Amino acid sequence: MDISRKNKIQKFEDFVDQRLKPDLVRAIAQRDKVFEQQKVFSDLRKNIENLEKNSATSLRTLVNLGSEVYMQADVPDTRRVFVDIGLGFHVEFTWSEALNYISQREEKLARQVEECTNLIASIKAQIKLVCEGIRELLQLPAEKKPASERNF
Repeated sequence: MDISRKNKIQKFEDFVDQRLKPDLVRAIAQRDKVFEQQKVFSDLRKNIENLEKNSATSLRTLVNLGSEVYMQADVPDTRRVFVDIGLGFHVEFTWSEALNYISQREEKLARQVEECTNLIASIKAQIKLVCEGIRELLQLPAEKKPASERNF
């Protein structure tokens, strides 16, 4: 194999290892963060719906202070809730206002998940394309798909 072909292969491998794979890891981590936010808002929506269903006006609960240390808390009036809207800001909402905000936020998070998923698919396709280029430079035969994956 000549030197220029070896250099091309090395550049392609470096591009995959140093650029595409870290990008893929970051995109997956970003999508995981969005999934966590979705779960938080989903849990909040369920809790507010339970409060409405049970007509609970007061509440006794445990609050996580950090490091799995809990403290008992009394909430004398549950008709209003404080929702973290980001950047350390909390807004006081009625139950219906909070549910409206949560549904809007869940729609936005669903779009973010879709964007992240598309980015992940794009990066994976780029990795596969570069690997196919390396395979061609090495003049290796194409991989055969198992019978279950073939398109007829």
